[in-house]
Amino acid sequence: MENTYYELNLVINPAMEDLISEIFFDNFDCEGVILAEETYKDLEMTATTEGTLRIFLKNDVNVTFEDMQYDIENVLDLYREEFKSRGLTDFELGSWDFQLEEKKSEDWSKKWKEKWDVTHVTDRVTVVPDWIEYSPKSEDEIVIKMEPGCAFGTGTHQTTQLCMKALEKYMKKGDKVADIGMGSGILSILAMKMGASCVYGCDNDETVIDVAKENAQKNGVQCSFELGTADKVTEKFDFVVANILHFVLAEIMGDLKNIMEDDALMSLSGILDEKKQMVLDAIERENLKIIEEIHQDQWTSYVVQR
Repeated sequence: MENTYYELNLVINPAMEDLISEIFFDNFDCEGVILAEETYKDLEMTATTEGTLRIFLKNDVNVTFEDMQYDIENVLDLYREEFKSRGLTDFELGSWDFQLEEKKSEDWSKKWKEKWDVTHVTDRVTVVPDWIEYSPKSEDEIVIKMEPGCAFGTGTHQTTQLCMKALEKYMKKGDKVADIGMGSGILSILAMKMGASCVYGCDNDETVIDVAKENAQKNGVQCSFELGTADKVTEKFDFVVANILHFVLAEIMGDLKNIMEDDALMSLSGILDEKKQMVLDAIERENLKIIEEIHQDQWTSYVVQR
């Protein structure tokens, strides 16, 4: 049917928003994602509050509704088993019950954009969606323009904010910075705006490379982005950021250490509180020194030194 799109409503644990959203950006023609969750004040309830991930998918006229539903179910089953094999539980993932609807085309992008607003990550760092006009409040305020939804790391998720705070606190002007798993490139852009001499970013998802390059250009900075992983990097850096899931951090901690100069610092994020021991074990295994442990909601991050 022409002039229609699919709206998928998927029940998840809100803590898994980025993880599960990425499934749809990687496997389907996904235009945007909104997390509609219950309003809550008690941060201890965050991990137990179920939310609905609303996912907007393009309608391929050559694929029937039944086939689309079947494809979604199969992809979710495959990824759920993979995540559980890596140590995530049913409770941590949420139910993943879903409902798929075919809807007449409307300007759903307006509906999607209603969620996004200016994000003041710190007193000095502000992330602004493309379509919002914003004037800095002070001369030293760093403003990053982004288009949320096209890749991960839009400045609104806690794991991204934890890395941004670490960059602001610990990165020195003139540092050579690596952003491993850079997604949208927001951390790389921030590093350059804060005075890094150069920034290298890599990601194993080829769909985000062009997005990151566009975002850097949009913000008037130059970064080097490429498809790749930490084990392929041969240079060494003064500051490394890695906003990646806990089990991946644990697996690649040695590779991350190898790209750090002596006494270099690294910000590790993407770690659920209840999974931090896996990362702590990897930090100890590689003889890295913990400089600071930072918490935000149900997430933990570490700043470590080689």
